[in-house]
Amino acid sequence: MTMNSKLTEYIEREIIPLYSSFDKAHQTDHAREVISRSLELATHYDVDINMVYTVAAYHDTGLSEGRERHHIVSGEILEADLELRKYFTAEQIAVMREAVEDHRASSDHEPRTIYGRIVAEADRLIVPQTIIRRTVQFGLAHYPELTREEHFIRCKEHLVDKYGENGYLKLWIPHSQNAVRLAELRKIIANPTLLRELFEAIFAEELN
Repeated sequence: MTMNSKLTEYIEREIIPLYSSFDKAHQTDHAREVISRSLELATHYDVDINMVYTVAAYHDTGLSEGRERHHIVSGEILEADLELRKYFTAEQIAVMREAVEDHRASSDHEPRTIYGRIVAEADRLIVPQTIIRRTVQFGLAHYPELTREEHFIRCKEHLVDKYGENGYLKLWIPHSQNAVRLAELRKIIANPTLLRELFEAIFAEELN
């Protein structure tokens, strides 16, 4: 199956640019990376790549209304986009909406379809230093009143809560490299000296 050029032209023109107004961790490069990783993971499954591409492109569009319900709002944005009716059936759109809703790492349930599992896995993007950097960026953007030490404490607590041995993050696709990278990140989290060194270097870069 090949990508529908009209669909990709529309999404490149109207949807991807939406990410430019989001926080540093969710800019257009994030959308493109999730799309790329989703399409790569999709090669292992019998799926519609146009659906995979669309789910990945829309997965964080709901950040336009805040982080807390962004996965739900993203699904609503996808379903409400009349342009997509030219390329997909109502059933396909419903599946894509569910996939977008299910992508969030803190979700209390497993993704309902392979499309949800693919985008959820692609969205993990577990690169240890990138994860730490995005945690620092979020803290600086949303809690500017914190001291440097308080930022470090917040960063460590978030990393443990999400990526630690008992963290809430779950992986869904066996073909992904995320499991290996998660193990690397956990070693950093468990090494206070190394974690502090990485935090200090990244924190200084972000301040500058």
